[in-house]
Amino acid sequence: MKQILGTSSSGDVREAVRGIDSPDMLIMISDEGSFEKNVAALHDIYPEVPCIASTGYFYTDRSLTSGVGVSAFFGVDAVTGAVHNVSSAPIRDIVSFDKNSSGFSGGDSVCIDFCTGNDAVVLTTMRSVLKRRGIPLTGGTGMHSKVAVNGQVCEDTDVYAFIRNKGGKVRVYKENLYRPLEGTRFIASKTDKSRYYIGELNGRPAKIVYEELTGATDDEISNRTFRNPLGRVTGSDISIVSLREIMGNGLCCYRQVNDSDVLNLLELKDVREIVSETAGRIKSDFSSVSAIFSVNCIFRHELFEETGFTNEYLGIMSSLGNSYCGFVGNGEHYCDQFLNQSMSCAVFG
Repeated sequence: MKQILGTSSSGDVREAVRGIDSPDMLIMISDEGSFEKNVAALHDIYPEVPCIASTGYFYTDRSLTSGVGVSAFFGVDAVTGAVHNVSSAPIRDIVSFDKNSSGFSGGDSVCIDFCTGNDAVVLTTMRSVLKRRGIPLTGGTGMHSKVAVNGQVCEDTDVYAFIRNKGGKVRVYKENLYRPLEGTRFIASKTDKSRYYIGELNGRPAKIVYEELTGATDDEISNRTFRNPLGRVTGSDISIVSLREIMGNGLCCYRQVNDSDVLNLLELKDVREIVSETAGRIKSDFSSVSAIFSVNCIFRHELFEETGFTNEYLGIMSSLGNSYCGFVGNGEHYCDQFLNQSMSCAVFG
């Protein structure tokens, strides 16, 4: 298979797809202002081609923080669909999700999805189907409240594409830049699932505990999450919990934390070393890479921008194969996990 990329910094999707003929599958990432117009235009140009779309920043070997980017897949089989009512009843569409997954299986197939919210519940809903068929998943949360599938703009929805690589294998990866800080193990309490709120850590106000450990002031906490988020550690796996804001003496996060969850304060590792390790794993797993589609958290993007690492990062990833792209969103999906401050990607051989 192969992937051809097109971009337009002015947000003109017709300019972005110039020279892309007869693709088998399309993914579009657009800024919010041009999103609906570009969804309609792309469907008008390729009315029979399966397509999913989201809002966010598109990137290849450079970052496009406005405008539109298109990834065109060739040499694949693809089926697209949608899970509606994600905030209340995503289970209603599980039958169609299961039906659309038939003909796809682990090894040569992947599911890529874009969601408008309630991601953890959506992924749990999808998990039974994906696990039974052995299909891995990568995807994420768009920056705004709309996604699209086959020319239809949707809210409160997860759109997805099952993609089979007719010429090789597919694997998914995730990347975590953080490690637990020694001596920081907490039991969460007085949580509120609806607000993603943590009231106390080890029986003390969560805000006070965090400020004592990091030295951050009230005004600095939302930015301090770039370097010191919280994390739920399970064996060698770390689920990052990004901090959003202070609420009273507690902390509001970007993912749900429950009473009795065990959390650690995390610290940033050597970013360049971690990214190089990920690239090394991909190189060892593939003799050649046809395409990579990845999802990066907006907080990673802002960290890379702050430290001047963005161009080097995109250079490392672009050097892996013939075609690298992805988007920056508000959350990441890796199989059945909803991630914060992470990267997930699908690699096609």
